[in-house]
Amino acid sequence: MADLSARDIEKVKFAFSIYDFEGNETMDAFYMADCLRALNLNPTLAVLEKLGYAKKRKEKKFKLDEFLPIYAQVKKDKDAGGYEDFVEVLKLYDKESNGQILYAELEHILISLGERLEKSEVVPILTALCDPEDEDGFIPYEPFIKKLCEGVKA
Repeated sequence: MADLSARDIEKVKFAFSIYDFEGNETMDAFYMADCLRALNLNPTLAVLEKLGYAKKRKEKKFKLDEFLPIYAQVKKDKDAGGYEDFVEVLKLYDKESNGQILYAELEHILISLGERLEKSEVVPILTALCDPEDEDGFIPYEPFIKKLCEGVKA
């Protein structure tokens, strides 16, 4: 764990303990994605599966010393996009170069490109993060991306 700071290790221990539902210092691999996301990481499903993510509960368990290298690997993975990357992607759909795209087009992008989402998953995200559509169905995309990257504050 030479690449993890003492603070990182403490954060991981705390998050891991939350997902140790049985109190036996193990975490079900089913909760690996939730734990990593609680640590402000955003691994793709492909990365999670490569690292031992279980699709069902009680298939596999991790001890903390097995989870720390997983956290370290996901943390150093630079393949997850950030604010600037998302802005550049949505600029491709900004036909008038005015910072707006069609709401329906954004919905389509989220449903069909990249790590696909179901419409039932997309609608609440768009409802929570998008500004209202104008009369032509356009929304400004930068506020959406900013809210998405910051996370929804409940």
